[in-house]
Amino acid sequence: MGRWRSVLATLLVIAGILALALGLVYLVTPVHSIPSFLPGHVVHSGHPDSKYTHRAYAGIGVGAVLLIFSLALIVSGKRRRKSW
Repeated sequence: MGRWRSVLATLLVIAGILALALGLVYLVTPVHSIPSFLPGHVVHSGHPDSKYTHRAYAGIGVGAVLLIFSLALIVSGKRRRKSW
């Protein structure tokens, strides 16, 4: 695998894991307990809002897509080496 492919695959894996973790934080944490450094934090939030659920599913989906894409990069790089 080329150097740029391995760097890109590593960055995609890191971004995918971070997106999955962020999605899980939104999914598991109650609305009033979301950390202040995350987008959507509202200090006076008195009612549950579905936007947090949407953010959770979006984070998990984006993380999964990034991990699948990085896996495709790794596999395609190994195939090219075997054909030579």
